[in-house]
Amino acid sequence: MGFLWTLIIGGIIGWLAGMIVGRDVPGGIIGNIIAGFIGAWLGGLIFGELGPVIGGFYFIPALIGAVVLVFILSLILAGRRRRA
Repeated sequence: MGFLWTLIIGGIIGWLAGMIVGRDVPGGIIGNIIAGFIGAWLGGLIFGELGPVIGGFYFIPALIGAVVLVFILSLILAGRRRRA
């Protein structure tokens, strides 16, 4: 049950990051989960342990890291679309 809860929270973090940036995360639900996990990792490296723990993630650093990740991904993908 803990793993399922972690996947759900990772997806929510990725979804919120996409909403904040104003761009969809590529890959739908799976992309949201991946963005949430990678964002949590990046945010943890940059900000450490800050805020409440939800589903095994420190929520504030995870959200900030996911927002940065989604923003960078959207810039990269927009550049690739223009070239094609």
